[in-house]
Parts: sequence; C-alpha cells; structure tokens
Amino acid sequence: MEETTISIKKHILKYGITLGILFVVYGVILYLTDNTTSKNQIFAVIRATILIGIIIYGIKVYKSANNGFLKLNEALKIGIGIALVGGIITIVWNSLLMNVIEPNMTDQIFDAQRKAMYEKDPNISQEQIKQSRALVEKINSPYIMSIIGIAWNLFSGFIISLIGGAIMQKNRDVF
Repeated sequence: MEETTISIKKHILKYGITLGILFVVYGVILYLTDNTTSKNQIFAVIRATILIGIIIYGIKVYKSANNGFLKLNEALKIGIGIALVGGIITIVWNSLLMNVIEPNMTDQIFDAQRKAMYEKDPNISQEQIKQSRALVEKINSPYIMSIIGIAWNLFSGFIISLIGGAIMQKNRDVF
C-alpha cells in the first residue's frame, strides 16, 4: 500500500487563519455592541465553541485528506498549530484595539472591575482599589496579555486536539 504525505502546514495555516479571522470578527462584534469589557460567561462559551469547532474541523479535514488515517501526534501538531496561528492573529487585533482604536481600554476594564468590587464590598478601602488598579495595568500590558493569550491558546489547543485526536485517530495497517 502506497503511503501519501499530506501537508500538515497547509492545514495549520488554512484553519489557523480561519480561526484568527473568526476571533477578530467576534472581537469586532463585541466592540461594536460595547461588550468588550463584559464578564458575561456566554461570551467565553462562544469563544470556546469557535476554538473547539475550528480545531476539530481542521483535524477532521486533514484525516479525510489523508485517506481516513490520523496519528495522535499529527492531530496534536495540527491543533496546537491552529491555536498558535489563531492566537497570533488575535493578539494583533487586541493590540490594535487597545493601542489605536480604544487607547483607554485599560481604564474601562478597571472601571468595570471597580464597580464589581464596590458591589461585592461597599466598604472597600482606597488602598485596595489602588492595588487592584496596579494589577489591572500590569495584566493588561500588551506583553503580558500576549503571553497569557498565546499560553492559553496553546494549552486549549493541546487539550482539544488531544481529545479530538484520541477519538479520531486511525493508524495505517503495518501489513
């Protein structure tokens, strides 16, 4: 039986760019509806659904193009690669949003957190608020956000592709 080699890079780029574009479109929708700083869990669920859907679909298409065969390590490469490319595109969007389109985004995030802090504890001290502000500024710096975003995407891509690859794997017969 002749073994064909399908380009993993092609699938990673195609579906990674698709993932990045979908995340950017989703980010634009959140921005236009004034939900960028919202902590509503439904937004996280939608983002996770997009991530899972694109990674699993990318692995499935690769398996189909590879005559129905898929090794777990191929699934991991594809899933992590898609998550990495999509994450890089998302970081570019977030940097553009926070530095060009909406330069006071950190202030908006802090204001939302301060409001939540007051609702949780009306007697909160100014010192606690200042500490919280310093933490928000550190976490929302472009470098920290980029590192956290890429790390989260890679971790999520690994878990998703590990589970998806374990379910979809089918090795070629040795004989």
